[in-house]
Amino acid sequence: MGKDKLRKFAEVATFKNVVQLDAGKEYKGRWSSDFFGNSKPLILELACGKGEYTVNLAKLFPDTNFIGIDYKGNRIWRGAKTALEEGIENVGFLRIQIETILEHFAENEISEIWITFPDPQPQDSREKKRLTNPVFLERYKIILKDGGLMHLKTDSDFFYGYTREQISLQNLPVLKETTDLYKSDLVDEVLSIKTYYEKKYLAVDKNINYVGWTF
Repeated sequence: MGKDKLRKFAEVATFKNVVQLDAGKEYKGRWSSDFFGNSKPLILELACGKGEYTVNLAKLFPDTNFIGIDYKGNRIWRGAKTALEEGIENVGFLRIQIETILEHFAENEISEIWITFPDPQPQDSREKKRLTNPVFLERYKIILKDGGLMHLKTDSDFFYGYTREQISLQNLPVLKETTDLYKSDLVDEVLSIKTYYEKKYLAVDKNINYVGWTF
């Protein structure tokens, strides 16, 4: 591991807006009350990377709490540091494997879940790692409130197609969808938030897929 990554790992451990690994289990069912100190709705971003979506959603919706989840501390470092520097109090980050999400969040605790530009895991042998496979969808259903929303933004046509197939197989209600977001009438101030990777895809004219659904 390079010196810069080591530095970020060490620094992120000192950030008050970052919780790591098993420490997050202490907040299960009490994230809003005990971590944020309020009773506001809670929204997650999974595989948040540098946290651009998490931070920008928090700016748009100050009356909602947001947690970005990723396992790589050097990536979380960027979003967490930005939130601290800008005094954004309604955003936090949790460093865990997403497979353990049920150990950190209680039934009906979450209002919405965002999945933004995850690794599509295209190899057949990696299906169990895809964040919209049936096992993950069942976990999300447990922690989401009744009527809770799911959102996916991805440049991967493969992953979008795979996700739509899983949604159809489970007969889940689709609220909005498009295979070319920025040429659709769906784009708004929320869907127009761009991550580092999304900007790179758009620079080479790659279409961006979006689907929103519920359970």
